[in-house]
Order: sequence, then structure tokens, then C-alpha cells
Amino acid sequence: MITYLIIDDEYLAHEVIKDYCDMLPNMQLQKNCYNALEALEYLSNHSVDLIFLDLNMPKLKGFDFLKTLSAPPKVIVTTAYSEFALEGYELNVVDYLLKPFSFERFLKAVNKAIGGAKPSSKASISTAVEERLKAIFLRENKKYVQVVIDDIQYVESSGNYVKVIAGTETITVRDKISGLLEMLPDTEFIQVHKSFAIAIKHIKSVQGNRIFLGEHIIPIGKVYKMKVNELLG
Repeated sequence: MITYLIIDDEYLAHEVIKDYCDMLPNMQLQKNCYNALEALEYLSNHSVDLIFLDLNMPKLKGFDFLKTLSAPPKVIVTTAYSEFALEGYELNVVDYLLKPFSFERFLKAVNKAIGGAKPSSKASISTAVEERLKAIFLRENKKYVQVVIDDIQYVESSGNYVKVIAGTETITVRDKISGLLEMLPDTEFIQVHKSFAIAIKHIKSVQGNRIFLGEHIIPIGKVYKMKVNELLG
């Protein structure tokens, strides 16, 4: 279960974020905080995996609040002000959502937070929690499926769709392979063909222009051959 906190002085913002989170599996709201001081009090005795943080709040601004945390959890900024984006990235926020934001944009931010994005501080999250967060949400037809990144063996582009092969499960997503790779950590996945990207950890062997992933055989494209050779050393 991924626990989260909403910090925003607007009630409507809380409703939007919670409605979006309710569409995803394993997202659990811990508390609605309507100012940063309320959040500081809660975090002094509790921990969460993720914070949705507004910036322009009374008493204590969002980034000032963030600077008070010695070991912050992952943070997604939700604000109507684009001019503070640079400061946000300097504070290692995972993503910066401009209000109003769509569910698709929200989903991309959550995937960055729980998937390939690294926590702002190694001390901020336990090893067990960090492992639990290594998953992404994929939309298949009208449902959202949570997929553990370590289970993904390869992804295959097929027209306007991408097939994600994770163990015995195949999830078909309406996206481009480039869009899907943005959700995955680039240190763990490598594109080896215009239609294929593979998980490095699942490589069994490489023979000629073929990569063997268990029972799967993946072709190596000419354009990507040098990249594979670099991987092999």
C-alpha cells in the first residue's frame, strides 16, 4: 500500500487528487492537511510514502515547509504557479503539476514517484518501502493495472499499442514505446530494437543479433547494436 498526504488550502484540490488516487490500486490517503503547519504536526509522529504539496498557502509556504523536513518523502507539487518550477527541482521534487491537470498527467507523475524516480534522500525511506514503491500503473482498456517493475521482462511496440511482458502476464497499453520507457528507470532497461526494449536483469544470453530472456528471443536492431555492445563491455 502506498500511503500519501494531501497538503493544500483548497478543498476542491483535495477532492480532485483523492478522486484520481481512488482510481488507482493500493493508494491510501493518510490525512487531508489544509496548511503546512498541520502537515508538520502530523509528520512529527507519522510517515508517508508520498506528499501532494501546494505552494501558495497561508502561514507557511509549500517550499518553506519542504525545507524544514530533514528527510522528506517523495513530493509531487500541485500548484497554479509555473514560476516556481526551477526551485522545486532544486529541492528534488519528483514532479511539478500545474493546475488544472488531467488524470493522464497526474498518472505520469505518480508513476515517476513510485517507479523509477529516486527518493530525494536515501534516509527518507526504508529499504522495504523503497522496494514496494518500484511499480507503475498501466492503463489497459478501462482499468488500471499495477505492475512491479522487477517483473517486467520486455516491452514490444505493436502499431499504436505497446505490450508489456511481466512474468506470465501481458498488459497491452495504448502508447508509444518511447512514452512507456519514460516511466521506467533507464539504468534497468535498454531499447535494443525500434520495437523492443528489455530489462537488463532478465538477459540470459546474447548470441549474434538475438537476446535470450528465458523463453523469449528478442532481435537486436542494427541501429541499437552498438548500445548492446557497450552493455556487454
